[in-house]
Amino acid sequence: MAAPPEASGTALVRTLVDATGAVMSAVGRDDIERRLAAGQFFWLDLPALDDEELGWMRDVFHFHPLAIEDAEHFRQRPKLDEYDGYVVLVLYGSGAQTSASAGSLDSAGAGCSPDELETVSEVHCFVSDKYLVTVHRDNCPAFGALADRMRIHSLVGDSPGHLFYRVADTLVDSFFPVLSDLDDLIDALQADVISRPTNAQLAQLLKYKSSLITLRRVIAPQRDLFASLASGITALPGYDEEAQRYFRDVYDHLIRLSDLVDSYRDLLSGTTDAYLSVVSNQLNLVMKQLTIIATIFLPLSFLTGFFGQNFGWMVNRIGSLAVFLGLGLGTEAIAVVLLLTMFRRRGWLAGQG
Repeated sequence: MAAPPEASGTALVRTLVDATGAVMSAVGRDDIERRLAAGQFFWLDLPALDDEELGWMRDVFHFHPLAIEDAEHFRQRPKLDEYDGYVVLVLYGSGAQTSASAGSLDSAGAGCSPDELETVSEVHCFVSDKYLVTVHRDNCPAFGALADRMRIHSLVGDSPGHLFYRVADTLVDSFFPVLSDLDDLIDALQADVISRPTNAQLAQLLKYKSSLITLRRVIAPQRDLFASLASGITALPGYDEEAQRYFRDVYDHLIRLSDLVDSYRDLLSGTTDAYLSVVSNQLNLVMKQLTIIATIFLPLSFLTGFFGQNFGWMVNRIGSLAVFLGLGLGTEAIAVVLLLTMFRRRGWLAGQG
């Protein structure tokens, strides 16, 4: 599973969005404690965990040591763990940099590079009826557009379940532009494979298959997780029946993503078969051409070998120019013409054997 790329000169900023719609980028412990004491719902986004943030999680939020340990080490599969008064969900979104607006289901991305296709962002969500805390490594590309929307549309009136839906929906929908880009890459690769297969194309096919495997590893268990949320088997603090309808929407998106991944995997398998078939046909064509050349030289070798025998009778009687031209060169020319005529009638000299 590919980890998100390291931040290249991009500042990692804590973000706090409270119930009034205010977005804070300079967040301190006092800001969190004051809102917890007042019972004001807020969303705290942490792009990294240092000693200060770990102290907040341990001493202010009183999270379980196991939950903190998972947030420190990452590399978790999508899951939901229940604790006293809160739950912890591990979700994934795309780590590719695209300009598509989050939440736009079918919008095309900015054209992420093939190296970014299997890049994913792991997000740990601590959900209760008083707060939503998200922890990830480096800046999560999917949260960029969401933060912009938060500055325009406040969270006033949002239930905790509805807010978590916004976060989960943003992460899930971030995969659609990536798969759209992958679809374009596969189409272009298919056209190249049919026209002129190369070793570089085979390497691309294997890389795209690896990307799909990575995406499937995070999408499939995430789909099962939201199936339990949408059906009401698992409940979140502050979760109500209205929020359940929103989770059905996320579940539907995950089903679509899962179907897309499966269809692209089949498409890549078909492209790989086409690549091997074209390469095999080219090899057969080369072998046919070499066989034709060898077949032409077979009677020529026989004739030159026959007339090259050093028998006295043959040497004493075959000596004029006319005999040399007729037997020596004429028979060889006639043999080549007869063979070429036979090959042409059988279609062996054409591109199709």
